[in-house]
Amino acid sequence: MLSARFWNIAFRTAHIAAMGVLLGGHAFDVSRERLLPALWATIGTGVILVGLEAGGRLFWFHQGRGIITLVKLGLLCAVPLLWPYWSARLAVLMAVVVLASVGAHAPARLRYYSVIYREVIRCHGGPGVSRLDEDPDEVEV
Repeated sequence: MLSARFWNIAFRTAHIAAMGVLLGGHAFDVSRERLLPALWATIGTGVILVGLEAGGRLFWFHQGRGIITLVKLGLLCAVPLLWPYWSARLAVLMAVVVLASVGAHAPARLRYYSVIYREVIRCHGGPGVSRLDEDPDEVEV
């Protein structure tokens, strides 16, 4: 059986590829019919990644990393509503890329910060988690 890491990498790769096609297609004003498969693939792989990242732990959804991901998915779901407005669609997709980049490279203390508990909630695994050990005011779940 294939590992969870394998599936995470596979779906993340598909997600990035679909988003690249979607953004590039919008930048060059490719027709709606040709871009819709990339849009649905981006949304679909994003939803799958939410499931893989969150696992069975609901606290992921109120941590910085979960909130950013949900905002990105929400923006992607708004794209079909903005179809008549090329510049708005392109701006939304650029905002998704900015959120993805900033969210992926933000310090762990921001990615693992819970807006409900108002503190960092450390989990086991993920980039930057080892640096959280330096802060004694954290909660482990």
